[in-house]
Amino acid sequence: MQKEIIIAGFGGQGVLFAGQVLAYAAMDLGKEVTWIPSYGPEMRGGTANCTVVIGDEEIGSPLVEFPPAAIVLNLPSYDKYEALIQKGGVLVVNASMVDRGAIRNDITTILVHANEIAEEIGDRKLTNMVTVGALLACLPEISLQALKAALKAHLPTRHHALLPSNYAALQRGYDEAMSQMAVAISEIKP
Repeated sequence: MQKEIIIAGFGGQGVLFAGQVLAYAAMDLGKEVTWIPSYGPEMRGGTANCTVVIGDEEIGSPLVEFPPAAIVLNLPSYDKYEALIQKGGVLVVNASMVDRGAIRNDITTILVHANEIAEEIGDRKLTNMVTVGALLACLPEISLQALKAALKAHLPTRHHALLPSNYAALQRGYDEAMSQMAVAISEIKP
């Protein structure tokens, strides 16, 4: 098994941290992992993305062109990566920053109003964790519990006061994605 994931958005949205948390969770589960960050020279406000590759065996290349899974946090990233997702793949979209629906019907698109959910929890900086939670609903390689454990294990102790809100953001994103998938399945049944 090998699963490639791209996370993309503006600098300052927590793109790289979201990828790190996924990588740590997979690593803690005994998986082989690569995490490659990429960001423009302007950092905050510029483009940022990272790739995470999770495997059962040694990973031959960390480069990802056509991932089976992605999280996009803004419209430019949605425009870029929607076309690149493998047929049958999953795309988690921060619908708070995107003003259009899905173009493709051969992938699962989860539209989550992540900014609003994060604000309801009390911190807009949790947008990335809301979308990571939504991805976990479609990513059997990493459970919600494993990701929560990775957050606790790898977040510096001085930030442990933030764990409950991060857990809440993950759960809300996960629940939203599960709800959307349940509706999609019910619409398919005759």
